[in-house]
Amino acid sequence: MGWPSLEIERDGAVGILWLNRPVKLNALDRALWDDIPAAVAELEADESVRAILLAGRGKAFCAGIDLADHAAALAGGGSISGKGDTPAAKRRALYDDIRRYQHTASCFAQASKPIIAAVHGACLGAGVDLVTACDIRLASACATFSVRETRIAMVADVGVLQRLPRIVGDGVARDLVLTGRDIDARRALEVGLVTELLADPEALLARARALAAEVAALSPLATRGAKHVMNAAARAQLNEGLDYVALWNAAFLHSGDLEEAVRAFLERRAPEFRGR
Repeated sequence: MGWPSLEIERDGAVGILWLNRPVKLNALDRALWDDIPAAVAELEADESVRAILLAGRGKAFCAGIDLADHAAALAGGGSISGKGDTPAAKRRALYDDIRRYQHTASCFAQASKPIIAAVHGACLGAGVDLVTACDIRLASACATFSVRETRIAMVADVGVLQRLPRIVGDGVARDLVLTGRDIDARRALEVGLVTELLADPEALLARARALAAEVAALSPLATRGAKHVMNAAARAQLNEGLDYVALWNAAFLHSGDLEEAVRAFLERRAPEFRGR
């Protein structure tokens, strides 16, 4: 099956899922949020695939949510899907939308097969949601990471608030989330967000392919079992946190500050937040 902005490549026992929207720096539009879980499910169902590699075509891994594609919904007080004809129905539809978007990131964590993320260029906002749901993260020296949501008047709600502290620790996670600042690949390695740093995107992809092949050569019973057991300890708390933030944003996402953030993005200027 094909998807407009995704590509699946098979390399022996490794399935490579390419984010393939390079003109938009692989920013996630509404279609892509739904297509990613379907592509992961295809790789999960393929018995010849024992490990999955996630990578991005073009100059960046993922520039986050496609704000231009979501602008009308985010600024208009409605749901992303456009459903709901009363205030309560719109909030319920937004809750369902957020839970659906959470599944896009969680499908990497929930997959039985080990998943390695190869990050080059920008990895912003939703891009960090995706990679923190993967099992292993590698980066090239040109990679930049940012939990960008606070800079656009949003509470990150797709999983990074639940997963990032378990990877880098609570203090580092709070610093990244509350400032929304960028960190380079060297800092990402220092704090443990990535485990290896490669010189350039070509070296990154070569190393990621080799590592995925190394994992794929091991017993799938052992690798899948180990992933399942490691996930089990945090599963209940993580799911509770995801549901809580979905409820929070269903109630509080729409604000004057969010409308200002979207307008400022479209007008290419700095936003002026008023806390309303």
